[in-house]
Amino acid sequence: MDKKSINEAITYNEERFTKRVIFQKGDSTVFILNFMPGQELPAHNHPGTEVYLLVLNGSGTFTINGIDTEVSANDIVHCAGDESLAFKSTGSEPTSLYVMLNKVPDERYVQNI
Repeated sequence: MDKKSINEAITYNEERFTKRVIFQKGDSTVFILNFMPGQELPAHNHPGTEVYLLVLNGSGTFTINGIDTEVSANDIVHCAGDESLAFKSTGSEPTSLYVMLNKVPDERYVQNI
């Protein structure tokens, strides 16, 4: 078991967004992206994985395959790894995103219980 605090990964930089890896285990990675107002993550994709993004604080706009989606704290977004993903922090406060890049090892893990 590993335990870490998200608070240690929330660090902002006036010049560019920051990325702080929390866990990297097997085929999965968890990290925090931190943005000052106006900072952007350029369009890119993550082939072969599923991408889950939780807005911890702040607000912004995801652009996924050319479609804009406004988000704010506690919103969760999913996109497939082959979709084009970009983000811009559009609010007046800093924004942090909790990002998970995952592969499902077995269908037993995707059932409600």
